[in-house]
Amino acid sequence: MKEILNSINKVFDHRIRLAIMSALMVNEFMDFSSLKELLGVTDGNLASHIKALESELFIEVEKQFIDKKPNTRYRVTKEGQVAFHKHIDALEKLINSK
Repeated sequence: MKEILNSINKVFDHRIRLAIMSALMVNEFMDFSSLKELLGVTDGNLASHIKALESELFIEVEKQFIDKKPNTRYRVTKEGQVAFHKHIDALEKLINSK
């Protein structure tokens, strides 16, 4: 049991971070506006959770201009994929343990 608990990543403890990672795991990338709308959060709230995931190197940020307007999009890194899968696997093991 202790091994399972140690595999749960504290970075994903917050539901918004878990939701960001879940959305990015099934999409090649998502922009800020799309994530904000999907999750129903404020700009500041989303930005702080994205910053936390970025600081752990779980997501990458790409800034570009589309029709002279700034656009920021995000994608999961390989490290983020591994960490997220490990986290989900640990949760599944915890749920299925007797």
